[in-house]
Amino acid sequence: MNNQRPKRVPVDGWLILDKPVGMTSTHAVSRLKHIFQAKKAGHAGTLDPLASGILPIAFGEATKTVPFVQDGEKAYRFTVTWGAETNTDDSDGKVVHTSDLRPSQQQVADLLPRFIGTIQQVPPAFSAIKIAGERAYDMAREGETVDIPARPVTIHALDLVGGDETCSIIEARCGKGTYVRAIARDLGRMLGCFGHVTQLRRTRVGPFMENEAIPLAELAESPDTAMQFMLSVEVGLIELPCVVVDRNGAARLRRGQSLILRGRDAPMGGMAYASCGGVPVAFGPVNEGQLVPHRVFNLSI
Repeated sequence: MNNQRPKRVPVDGWLILDKPVGMTSTHAVSRLKHIFQAKKAGHAGTLDPLASGILPIAFGEATKTVPFVQDGEKAYRFTVTWGAETNTDDSDGKVVHTSDLRPSQQQVADLLPRFIGTIQQVPPAFSAIKIAGERAYDMAREGETVDIPARPVTIHALDLVGGDETCSIIEARCGKGTYVRAIARDLGRMLGCFGHVTQLRRTRVGPFMENEAIPLAELAESPDTAMQFMLSVEVGLIELPCVVVDRNGAARLRRGQSLILRGRDAPMGGMAYASCGGVPVAFGPVNEGQLVPHRVFNLSI
């Protein structure tokens, strides 16, 4: 009997998973590593077990581009059920406040503009925020009082798209670090009726959209054909300016040396990446007309 584990292989690229409800982001990465027998993988932004939707997963060299995807705009569609607030701000928690009041849809819509822009938001007690080196959710589970200070987050849009007398369905576009559970909590408190999230779906992460997401069941059903859904490493850099270089320039960047950028279309500053023959070579800041390679890619040109 052969008990040897299958050999892990190098896999480079992005896969946009449609994560099912009930699965942690870490478990999702583990499942995909097994399906692809990949050596290295990671996700771009945790998605709660209660939530479904886009979970971008990077393999191999693509893991170097994760920060750029994580920093991109997010979009969510979520349902807030009125009449109760929970200690987790979603349906997994214990009810801590109740009310017989129910807001009209117009009352909800009238409050949404107050959340637009850069606001101060207190993250949920059950969150991955670290307090003195410990995760807030670990402290909360142990019964400790969790005091998380408010922090600035940016919300670009909040739209009421459905609902009835018991709940409201809202779509949000927001920046990194925004908790829609906190939006639901704060809305409920402002309306005086309390509320918590009962359904949550992420529909965008950076450059990745809902229509690109592949259900886990489809990947697991046919591992041999799953590779067809793998996107290039470069898609994780798509929101950065691209500098096309020749092989000599690519070799210089891979040695960790800065490269002088020429041409009127060369970026003047900020972050950029270099590409040679359609293959990403390196990325880093542009300083004084030079691209400084902070990270390089080990991909064949």
